[in-house]
Amino acid sequence: MTGTDHARTALVIGGGIAGPIAAMALREAGIEASVHEAYDSTADGVGGGMTIAPNGQDALDAIGAGDIVRAIGTPVAAMGLRSWTGRDLARFAPPSRLPSLQFVWRAELYRAIYDEAERRSVPVHHGKRLTGATDTGSGVTARFADGTHASADILIGADGIRSTVRSLIDPAAPQPNYGGLVCFGARMHRSGMPSTDGIMYMCFGKRAFFGYQVFDDSSAVWFANLPHRAPMTVAEAQAIGADAWMRTLRTVFADDRTPALEMISRTDAGQLLITGPMENMRGVATWTRGRMTLIGDAAHAASSSSGQGASIAAESAVELARCLRDLPYQQAFAAYERLRRPRVERIIKLGARTNSNKTAGPLGRVLRDLMMPTAMKLINPEKMAWQYDHHIDWNAKAAPPT
Repeated sequence: MTGTDHARTALVIGGGIAGPIAAMALREAGIEASVHEAYDSTADGVGGGMTIAPNGQDALDAIGAGDIVRAIGTPVAAMGLRSWTGRDLARFAPPSRLPSLQFVWRAELYRAIYDEAERRSVPVHHGKRLTGATDTGSGVTARFADGTHASADILIGADGIRSTVRSLIDPAAPQPNYGGLVCFGARMHRSGMPSTDGIMYMCFGKRAFFGYQVFDDSSAVWFANLPHRAPMTVAEAQAIGADAWMRTLRTVFADDRTPALEMISRTDAGQLLITGPMENMRGVATWTRGRMTLIGDAAHAASSSSGQGASIAAESAVELARCLRDLPYQQAFAAYERLRRPRVERIIKLGARTNSNKTAGPLGRVLRDLMMPTAMKLINPEKMAWQYDHHIDWNAKAAPPT
């Protein structure tokens, strides 16, 4: 294979959300793709909840997979912002011409995507922890910790925020940026509370951030972002234990006039999800080297505050496949990055700004709560629509980079 040839085979490193989507998209593009996952088993039951935005649903629809989300999701009609006093600060939603956001549990999304990939005959290999990769001139060979190797025309890193592929592409690549928050959540099967009528509320608490939605069947989700000055790993947070964190959360939200304390108190410690530090990747300068490139959190990890992490990962997976379908791999990588970098960096920046609101001090909190209602009234909703109103035309031919 020469540098001007089209890719016909691909190794996808990472079997989370982005990797199987990429493999499905590549197969739609006529490229044989296999997924190689470091862990020995599937990730069933792992993770909290997330929203899939209209743009993420659109990306999945481009490869005929949008029903995956709609089958397991619960519509979120709007996001409501509240202060610790219970005062409504603002409400926003995607434009009415677009579908609603869909709330999904990560474990259910993972299983649905995994099942769909299996239905489409995408090979998924477990226990394949990447240790190195070599450009052979005619392709790329990946080496795994179990002593095996695999070869293809190209290699795609979908291996998350601590990507091994990213470090192979650029040994000087930055490490994840800690957002100053440690995250928790829980699923309540019977909250005993009235439905929020499709609204997910985001509460800027006196000392921490709390989000929640109560569904029509009285089940509910809540999540909390606790300011924590020193970086903390997931393992370190989990080692503290659910009982200790529940005591901390009850104390932190004790003064807030929101449902936070009630929902936390009704949650058994065994149901607490300790999801760890809120992180993002800002300014990953190099996405591509030779026959390797990055997608998803490996390239552009947006803070969970953006509500866009999984959605922009799906976008990138689909756009990369479209570019590889139509262009020689070197041109395809360049065209893909030109398409994606401005958009994802803008979303990452917006998420970082939200994080700063969540960690505001006493004076900043007062100013935020005073100014936000007026500021939101001055914002034209259509100016915020760029996040959601993003369509991928799968049938359009990818343009070569200029």
